[in-house]
Amino acid sequence: MKIAMIGTGYVGLVSGTCFAEFGHEVVCVDKDASKIERLKRGEIPIFEPGLDSLVTSNVEAGRLFFTTDLAVAAKDAEAIFIAVGTPSRRGDGHADLTYVFAAAEEIADNLHNYAVIVTKSTVPVGTGDRVEALIRKRRPDADFDVASNPEFLREGAAIEDFMRPDRVVVGTDSERARDVMRRLYRPLFLNETPVLFTDRRTSELTKYAANAFLATKITFINEIADLCEATGANVQDVARGIGLDGRIGKKFLHAGPGYGGSCFPKDTKALLQTANEFGTTVSIIDAVVHANDARKKRMAERIAHALGDNLAGKRIAVLGVTFKPNTDDMRDAPSLDIIPALQKAGASITAFDPEGMKEARKLLPDVNWAEDAYGTMEGADALVILTEWNEFRALDLSRVRSLLRQPLIIDLRNIYPPREMALAGFEYHSVGRMTVKG
Repeated sequence: MKIAMIGTGYVGLVSGTCFAEFGHEVVCVDKDASKIERLKRGEIPIFEPGLDSLVTSNVEAGRLFFTTDLAVAAKDAEAIFIAVGTPSRRGDGHADLTYVFAAAEEIADNLHNYAVIVTKSTVPVGTGDRVEALIRKRRPDADFDVASNPEFLREGAAIEDFMRPDRVVVGTDSERARDVMRRLYRPLFLNETPVLFTDRRTSELTKYAANAFLATKITFINEIADLCEATGANVQDVARGIGLDGRIGKKFLHAGPGYGGSCFPKDTKALLQTANEFGTTVSIIDAVVHANDARKKRMAERIAHALGDNLAGKRIAVLGVTFKPNTDDMRDAPSLDIIPALQKAGASITAFDPEGMKEARKLLPDVNWAEDAYGTMEGADALVILTEWNEFRALDLSRVRSLLRQPLIIDLRNIYPPREMALAGFEYHSVGRMTVKG
């Protein structure tokens, strides 16, 4: 099959490349000519493990192409995907659909044969109806269907998630469109992947409901972590105890500084706006949004408290600034709340991140950036772990202690056992566990 993928951001580039790996011919389209030129040279604009080699192999196999010309991409395409950004709209938090509708208009102008226009972007309920109405008004003669096919990709594990998904959701009432989508995902049918066909609005809402539920699990265990600290319980053991219940599950029960990234913050806020527009309430999600925002702010207070509630003139080493490991994504990362708050209180920050520093330098201009993890520590009054990159999990603790001015670590990701840190001579603060001192 021939596919056009509009947008070469995270979702579009990963999805387009993986469809090419399935054996389809994929043309990825983007308005950014410089990005397209870089992709043609094999330069990948995002960090996603394994993506660079997958792009290269499929380009060399003649299945993956890049262009700025939608007319070229849409010619003879049986499916045209819209995978453009839907950032939170300033002022009300709703998803900004400007790029979605612009893509729909351009698709309308380049439709010559039957095609399924597939919304891959995360969009509010009813967006597919608006896309269909827009195209029909612009091209009453066009032969097409509009389908919803939300993505469920985890940054850092996106290729695995696409190739071996828990499920595929497709929203359309057209049997003709369903046939196209079945052929598109045929390799997954052979692997017996559940493919759920629904109406379009159900598919659109499923994406938001999934992300809101995961954000709720994170926020829940973070609040339980606070209770653990107050009562002397251990949040990791609590998480194991409840996660072994098949009705609950163990995933997304890791206490930390709050969720961030490109999906959960904007999708929970967009869901609140959708509920408001339709005259209903989602009070749990409302509480999750506010609790998460407050948590990120409280993390700076937690660090300050460990340093005696006086940060004036203090030097703090920070490991990790991206919202999670195995990505360079800084969107809504907890570091963007925590680090400025520490600086405002008088601290100077030296930080390191394996992949995120290029973008972080723009967002955190007053931070000193080190060449490696140990380069952050010399003469620092405390070490703070904000992102659980694997390379931070086996630090030379003797070297860390020799570099720090005092043996103080605040680990907001719980990557070390407290007893081990006490034996190594550290005062060790973590999340939802008792503080220990060596």
